[in-house]
Amino acid sequence: MTHRSSHLLSRLTTSTAIGLFTLALGGVAHAQDITILQPGAPGQPTKVLTTEEAATIADNSYSRDDVRFMQDMIPHHAQAVELVALIEGRSNNEDIIDIGGRITASQDDEIQFMKDWLLARGEDLPSDHAHHTNMSHADMGMATPEQMAELATLEGVAFDEMFLTLMMRHHEGAVDMVDDLLDQPGSAYDPVLYEFVNEINNDQTAEIKRMNALLEGLSPDPRAALTPGFRDAGEAISNLVKVVSLSKPAGFFDPANPSGLPPVKPADDEEDDAEETSADADMDHAGMDHDGMDHSDMDHSDMDAADPEAEDMAEMDAEAEEEEADRDDGQSNEGTKWGERSPQLTFSNTDMAFSGDRLVTGNYHGFNIYDLSQGVEPKLVGSVVCPGGQGDVSIVGDLLIMSVEQTRGRVDCGREGVSEDVSADRFRGLRIFNIADPKAVRQVGQVQTCRGSHTHSVVSGPDENGKIIVYNSGTSSIRDGEELEGCVGAVPGDNRTALFRIDVIEIPVNDPSQARIVDSPAVFADDETGEIAGLWQGGDHGDDTQRTSRTDHCHDITVFPSKNLAAGACSGNGVIFDISDPYNPKRIDEVLDQKFAYWHSATFNNDGTKVVFTDEWGGGSRPRCRPSDPKDWGANAIYDIVDGKLEFRSYYKIPAPQSEQENCVAHNGSIVPVPGRDIFAQAWYQGGLSLMDFTDSANPKEIAYFDRGPIHEEKLVLGGYWSTYWYDGKIYGTEIVRGLDVFELQPSEYITEAEIEAALAADQGELFNPQQQFEVTWTEGDPAVARAYLDQIDRADALSSRRISSLRRVIEQAEDAIESGATSSRIASRLSSLASDLTSETDGMAPVGALGSTLNAMASRLQ
Repeated sequence: MTHRSSHLLSRLTTSTAIGLFTLALGGVAHAQDITILQPGAPGQPTKVLTTEEAATIADNSYSRDDVRFMQDMIPHHAQAVELVALIEGRSNNEDIIDIGGRITASQDDEIQFMKDWLLARGEDLPSDHAHHTNMSHADMGMATPEQMAELATLEGVAFDEMFLTLMMRHHEGAVDMVDDLLDQPGSAYDPVLYEFVNEINNDQTAEIKRMNALLEGLSPDPRAALTPGFRDAGEAISNLVKVVSLSKPAGFFDPANPSGLPPVKPADDEEDDAEETSADADMDHAGMDHDGMDHSDMDHSDMDAADPEAEDMAEMDAEAEEEEADRDDGQSNEGTKWGERSPQLTFSNTDMAFSGDRLVTGNYHGFNIYDLSQGVEPKLVGSVVCPGGQGDVSIVGDLLIMSVEQTRGRVDCGREGVSEDVSADRFRGLRIFNIADPKAVRQVGQVQTCRGSHTHSVVSGPDENGKIIVYNSGTSSIRDGEELEGCVGAVPGDNRTALFRIDVIEIPVNDPSQARIVDSPAVFADDETGEIAGLWQGGDHGDDTQRTSRTDHCHDITVFPSKNLAAGACSGNGVIFDISDPYNPKRIDEVLDQKFAYWHSATFNNDGTKVVFTDEWGGGSRPRCRPSDPKDWGANAIYDIVDGKLEFRSYYKIPAPQSEQENCVAHNGSIVPVPGRDIFAQAWYQGGLSLMDFTDSANPKEIAYFDRGPIHEEKLVLGGYWSTYWYDGKIYGTEIVRGLDVFELQPSEYITEAEIEAALAADQGELFNPQQQFEVTWTEGDPAVARAYLDQIDRADALSSRRISSLRRVIEQAEDAIESGATSSRIASRLSSLASDLTSETDGMAPVGALGSTLNAMASRLQ
């Protein structure tokens, strides 16, 4: 028996004896000839109680929830012992054996304590093996009988991986059981029990971290064990080349804490320095949710008064940036006492938008403008300070549209924030800037909204009347009607509420100051009843499912105007809309997913026949790519659009395990325009950049990646990629803490040089905005496209090697002629003949038919 449990048992015996002695005294003191009554419900008889019965009913030293907890935890612990028993003869990993020994010792000891606790109170004891018959395995993180049987068949690394995965989930189940108990009123009143359940929580949380580190070490993926660091973290890259990494511009980081670490307690601080049991708590204290970005009613970003008033940040020179790079990034001294709250998100990089040779990166503090025309390295040409988060940006002509959601935002872009509950100075909604001259940016319009603006989507425009139409999605608290007229909260029965709506905003190009909300349609209304809360109302979906947020807003709405479609990632549902009338979006289908916690973003493939939805499980602020985390939680869900309906095909999540110190979950990305293929370049926060091929919707696979180690070896700092987008032949990634990265694709077994060349030749227009998709096109009869299709046919073994060689020769001849501006009826005739043969034998192989069409177009160019 361990010292801890011996101590608890001693206290248990003592407290029980005192309780019984006190009860006996009470019985003697009050024994008298008085009838004790217990009235029943109205219409029911009254009961007569003995003094013993009355005292038992009045006793609140423990609750029914306490008893149920102990009765459930005994078989829960017993299964852990059964799992450990399988180690012998199946694993020779000394760390696994050591963990097993510790688990057996602690679980046996705690089982005895729980039995004694129940017996001392006259409560029933469950069987150690009750979990085999009458317990919900999923609710308690327990292994199913099928999983136990499968584990018994494994050996070596395969056993180690499954054992650690099952045991971590088992421990997490115990932690959840403790949390559930402490959530119940009147539970754990007994101080001995309270100490016991908290020790379970602390011990098993620590054990989970140790096992997670072990499981990471078993992975052969080079991303699994990257060294931490702010500027010098370890890196892993595959089938990409990193062109350049740029630090955040001066004025857009805290010079005293550029890496965003929690504050350090003074060395002589006598306060209890017990750390939070998980990085989740650090983020929760800061009021962060989806994107880690202030979805709660709290606002912790009104504190920009710390910014140096006398210093014009936009004019800080390169020397300040060099000094920042030379700072002690880590603050990683052993024994450091950290504060419990993380820094505010004052300087977090967010989304990007592109127009011609211009790139704008959003930031909670404002935005930065880069010139892409001067070589491979983007050149900073303008910085604008205008705090308020969210900072997502879009560009239309000379106008930049920016989302603002936090309550610190001011109408005048001031840095001091707003402290009053109701203020005419507060701004939450869409800002509009003129950025024609990056060195003379002006705010030219504003649209105040009830829930602020978390994201927005440029739907169309300027139209013939010079109007831009924007959909606005607010996800935060509803403003007081005194501050903004017409804002109504969650008042039962009041359909004027700002919940369950999106905003349709009209911006006149010639006078953006007249921008306004023209409608706020209730896009989730029930078609039959008109009830505005017509979709998912929040909660879990049953055993082994996620708890999903209520559908009262869309996080992202990605529009595809040429297809008259929009895909909404709407908190609790995935939705597609008909936007043929952009002022009146109509919902045409919606889906639920039991594995999704929060529908975050949506991206179409290039022809608008598929949608990739992302699940931001953990709100972007938590480690959700650990080895033990489910592969279908916090993942992508791929849907085909069939006759206007969404049909689920598969999930995809990055295959590399990430550490406890890395926030990681599916986030923003874009299509890489390779003809004939569906490829998605996606950010995973500190999970890095991953390229997913989902051409086969049911079997997505990773074809390239880049990843860094965590920002710090001890503390989870919210960082990593917010967005990774393909634009004009490169992939750009905004790093929340570190800055901006630029990548290029490299040929590999998954993608050929010809396919990359075809992607470089794609015409994606002069504009790229988040949540706005345009169909990418290629020049008719482009030889690069023909060679890309031929490589895909070759990879699939769809034609004989002889025919492929013949096709390559003719394509090369045609390309030489096209490049020289010559005509050739002979080559054109040969191309037409080959195209005819291909068209007649496509047999369902899309690239074969596409190659035939391309050859015909090439023939036309040579006529």
